[in-house]
Amino acid sequence: MGCGALRRLGPGAGEIRHVWVDPGARRPGFGRRILDGLEQRAVERGFTVVRLDTHTTLTEARETYRACGYTEIPRYDDNVYAAHWFEKRLPSADREPLAR
Repeated sequence: MGCGALRRLGPGAGEIRHVWVDPGARRPGFGRRILDGLEQRAVERGFTVVRLDTHTTLTEARETYRACGYTEIPRYDDNVYAAHWFEKRLPSADREPLAR
């Protein structure tokens, strides 16, 4: 139905990759739940920030990222297919959980 990946970029920083929802399974909130799960795993791993990139044609993805608290940042990687880069600061694992 959907997927996403999380990887370490460096100390305290993670990257969310390949967030995708099958067109037949798309409904309000499903992509956000995937994103939320990845963010929770990032907090558990001690990341204080997560970054991601997206293609210029994926306007719905950009809207979702902004609605979930991501801010657009300058290019941080060499992904030739990306045109937009985002970042979100995360709470530490010993503080309050992520809020939507």
